[in-house]
Amino acid sequence: MTDTSRIGPPPPFAPELVPALESLAQFMPPAVLPEMLPGLRDFMASSAVTDDDIRRGGAIEFEERRVPGPAGAPDISLLVCRPAGATEPRPAVYFTHGGGMVLGDNRNLIGEMLDWVQQLGIVLVSVEYRLAPEHPFPAGLEDVYAGFRWTMSHADVLGIDARRVVVSGPSAGGGLTAAVTLLARDLDGPVAVGQLLVCPMLDDRNDSVSARQMAGVGAWDRTSNDTGWTALLGERRGGPDVPAYAAPARAEDLSGLPPLFIDVGSAETFRDEVVAYAARFWQAGGVAELHVWPGGFHGFDALAPEAELSRRARAVRVEWLRRTMHI
Repeated sequence: MTDTSRIGPPPPFAPELVPALESLAQFMPPAVLPEMLPGLRDFMASSAVTDDDIRRGGAIEFEERRVPGPAGAPDISLLVCRPAGATEPRPAVYFTHGGGMVLGDNRNLIGEMLDWVQQLGIVLVSVEYRLAPEHPFPAGLEDVYAGFRWTMSHADVLGIDARRVVVSGPSAGGGLTAAVTLLARDLDGPVAVGQLLVCPMLDDRNDSVSARQMAGVGAWDRTSNDTGWTALLGERRGGPDVPAYAAPARAEDLSGLPPLFIDVGSAETFRDEVVAYAARFWQAGGVAELHVWPGGFHGFDALAPEAELSRRARAVRVEWLRRTMHI
């Protein structure tokens, strides 16, 4: 257990990010409770990314594919975006959206990934997965893994160079992405060239210093985290029998995984579990790059993309993608 007597006050937010945080609080307070989920889902649906948003004035072509889901489960939806007129196989990002395991779809906060399509000339494949609590673990993970396997086995159809596929996701999507790499390693499944995790949701125990330090402030605090993990795991949350495929921080072995890029804000719930995950990755002999953005709250760059800190964070990700994909 964490010694709460030695926990200091929350780290300050970067001043340039405070207006975005105040705007976020108008529809999503720091503490999200289960009874708030229907309203949040309705709000997100009302502000969804449109087809024209994706096309970006004709620079991007896209299609929505229904592909086989896990055995006995419904088909899943893949949103496939590529540079207009692209012909030769391209590197790709297989993307899993965020939303605390309980919110969002495969168009959720994909603006940065559409930037990658334009800037790097990649293909984006964004997967939709079943949400908790209606569909608890392992439904969402099985959907994401089934979509990844389908994407890799149909790379030629999608115009993808299967040797240069990065798996990526923010928040819950980052946790699911980490779990997919564990699952693919253990099942001898497809191998990604790298994994890019943005403020990932990794640890159901929710008992780190940063989780306690940021309670009640910022974005997606400890109460919200309880809401998401309980929706996913029910009474098992925080207990001794939670598998690493549900909460990757539980993994005893982080060896043999694709190179890792992982980042997080200094002023958010997930800070300490992210730092610990990177440290354990190195301890297992892996290749990892860690960034802790000073004053960043959870998801800061998606909500304040024009802020200088957000620009820095996004530029570093692009450079890592260039190196990893050999672009």
